Amino acid sequence: MFRVSNNLVGILNFLTFLLSVPILGAGIWLSSKADTICEKFLEKPLIALGVFLMVVSLAGLIGACCRVSFLLWFYLLVMFVLILLLFCFTVFAFVVTNKGAGEVVSNRGYKEYKLGDYSNWLQKRVTNTKNWNHIKSCLIDSKVCKNLADQHVNEKVLQFQDQNLSPIQSGCCKPPTSCNFTYVTPIEWTKPSNTTSYSDSDCTTWNNNDLCYNCESCKGGVLQNIKSQWKKVAIVNIIFLIFLVIVYTVGCCAFRNNRIDNSYPRYKAYP
Repeated sequence: MFRVSNNLVGILNFLTFLLSVPILGAGIWLSSKADTICEKFLEKPLIALGVFLMVVSLAGLIGACCRVSFLLWFYLLVMFVLILLLFCFTVFAFVVTNKGAGEVVSNRGYKEYKLGDYSNWLQKRVTNTKNWNHIKSCLIDSKVCKNLADQHVNEKVLQFQDQNLSPIQSGCCKPPTSCNFTYVTPIEWTKPSNTTSYSDSDCTTWNNNDLCYNCESCKGGVLQNIKSQWKKVAIVNIIFLIFLVIVYTVGCCAFRNNRIDNSYPRYKAYP
């Protein structure tokens, strides 16, 4: 009779195998149907994740249920490495997102963001021209600024200033408040005739065609969004780590059971 730990490992890995099928299918679907750079960006990670989960879950399933010790050993090794990597990533995520926050602007419902407020590691990711061109392309494809303009098209300047804009909307779709541009629509602003005296380079970078996608404030807004998302991911990772440690412990018990069972000779019964 199978031990309880073997059954648990088998059930968990069967469920993981079932999960890997739609993940792998989504990656294959994106490889043939994706139109934008942002969609194609997810293609290879999804395929890799799907294949990884499928191989590891099969190793755990066969190792636990068929008492194949070397497969279960491989499964436990991969689980240990995964726990270690996930722990390191969680600590890293908390460290690199520790700095940076939006600045409150007087009489405004939104905050504004500066690139220099965030960690050097995050700054380097968005100041890299190739990386930023990809990010900017994704922002344009998502129509975040167009949607903002459509939502507030009939609003006056005071109404717009009361809006609680997202970090990307605040940083990329409008010029910084310090520029003192004249409001026309959420994504259309009139520059004063003399802009040479501005200390903020974003004031000269802004134009009504490209908006502020090349501004430092836009990069700051993107980093604030990344920071918020990574904080959530780190919290989920902690919960997932606890789950993985429990599964790893159960797997170790199953591996011990395999070794005990395989150490006894099996005799063929004769009538």
